[in-house]
Amino acid sequence: MKSAGTYRRSLNSSVISLKTREQIEHLHRANQIVLEVLAALQEAARPGMSTLALDQLATDVCRRRKVRPAFLGLYGFPNGLCISLNEEVVHGIPSATRILREGDVVSIDYGVVYEGWYGDAAITFGIGQVSDVARRLIQATEEALYLGIAQARVGNRLHDISAAVQAHVEAAGFSVVREFVGHGIGESPHEPPQIPNYGAAGSGVRLKAGMVFALEPMVTAGDWPVRILADGWTAVTADDSLSAHFERSVVITDQGPEILGKLDEREAYGQRRRD
Repeated sequence: MKSAGTYRRSLNSSVISLKTREQIEHLHRANQIVLEVLAALQEAARPGMSTLALDQLATDVCRRRKVRPAFLGLYGFPNGLCISLNEEVVHGIPSATRILREGDVVSIDYGVVYEGWYGDAAITFGIGQVSDVARRLIQATEEALYLGIAQARVGNRLHDISAAVQAHVEAAGFSVVREFVGHGIGESPHEPPQIPNYGAAGSGVRLKAGMVFALEPMVTAGDWPVRILADGWTAVTADDSLSAHFERSVVITDQGPEILGKLDEREAYGQRRRD
């Protein structure tokens, strides 16, 4: 949940830490809980429900799992859940008056803190029947995430991930948001490096085993510029086009990229096997 500018201002180091197996296990558990929350929210979301009700549901899951919502109070954000509808790209604030309606495109970004380690993931889905553009946008964004994950391999360059995301998104006729980036993650919610969703393959730092990244393409059906609403948080597409957002936290291993918190084997080593 961070813009490139805010990310740069909040970091004092460019060193990418390598996580131990024990640390990765903590990150895996944190992300398991995040994915549990996201699955519960997607199942519960329906027309007539407020976005604040979904925020409260997420908090209830955290309470049962004895973890803390990672975004609550982070950089001053007022809630635990980032929920963004339609033209909203990211950082939408839950509200009792923001009501889900048939055909809405819903992007949910959530994080937790488990024993001092952060989990972070995001999904986008439709409420009931959505437009053909919305359906294709959601599909292309999710596919781009997994193509990016597949490039998170020992010996590759950082921007191999970025280039894979950009190529797929633009081939589908959509645009990659430039203002927001993926990031390292661990004992801090945002660690080096910044991971843009566009760039030249073969550039950037060399990837090593033990690096942990939160990869998160944000994609629009129109052009890529965004603007921030008067609440100081909610980012929307400048041309009011639809937006989608997917995110997973990934560890680079000698065997390939492993998605942390994966709920089943479909999300093993960057290969999303569809039924």
